[in-house]
Amino acid sequence: MSNRHLHQHLTSFNIFFLLFLFSVLSSGCGSSDDATKQLSAEERYELGMKAFKDEDYLAAIEEFKVVSLQYLGSKVADSAQFFMAESRYLRGEYILAAFEYDILIRDMPSSIFVSRSRFRRATCFFELSPQSRLDQNYSRKAIDEYQAFLEYHPADTLAPLAEKRIVELNTKLAKKDYESGMTYMHLEYYKAATYYFDLVLEKYHDTQYAEPALLKKAEALTNRKKYADAKEAVDKFRAKYPTSTMKSDADRLCADIETKIIEEKAQKQKKPEPIKDTSKQLPQSGS
Repeated sequence: MSNRHLHQHLTSFNIFFLLFLFSVLSSGCGSSDDATKQLSAEERYELGMKAFKDEDYLAAIEEFKVVSLQYLGSKVADSAQFFMAESRYLRGEYILAAFEYDILIRDMPSSIFVSRSRFRRATCFFELSPQSRLDQNYSRKAIDEYQAFLEYHPADTLAPLAEKRIVELNTKLAKKDYESGMTYMHLEYYKAATYYFDLVLEKYHDTQYAEPALLKKAEALTNRKKYADAKEAVDKFRAKYPTSTMKSDADRLCADIETKIIEEKAQKQKKPEPIKDTSKQLPQSGS
């Protein structure tokens, strides 16, 4: 093949290659534009809601997050924030969910989702509340949050459920303190036991643990030889719980305390006998 023909062939090939490359690049640019098309807040929100209804909560979180960050002033911003929190909640991510609910409460106070967010935030801590023998920080936090909900929304349809859960959580806290008192009773650390029984009586007097705590307090005081205080506690028990299933125990304890008081009084009234000098006398001089 001559040089001239070869040159013509290469020139034709180059032109064809450039046209092909331009076509590919043009097609690629078009696809890129479609992929990076800016969706509106409403479109993003709808994508999030579709994922939420399909229970694809992770995908929903990603869509709602875009709305809450990039379209904070949009009409759907509070809805996106609420359902992002709901998605966290339904995934069992209670700490993160509580944080997201709090953002809505603080930053969007006029939202229709505020009352539900307050209740849900409390419920996050309720779900985290462990068994009574474990640390109860989450139980106390849940009580505080439910009380805040009731303070702000006393007429809400969820108010009765909030009140019921507060009672349930207080009962759990009372159980923990009562069981602590019983542990110290078994260890014969009666002062510590008295302290925990007093906690039950002062903080959780309306729970089922107040009744046994009062009787056990009387028992602990008896073991500490504080008979007057023990008598006061057992008398209070008998007056407050006249039909108690522990009435027979209270009667026996009361009789025991009265006997101890009589013995103590007798011991105090008993005069000590004069001490006789039994030492040998030194012999007198000249004897």
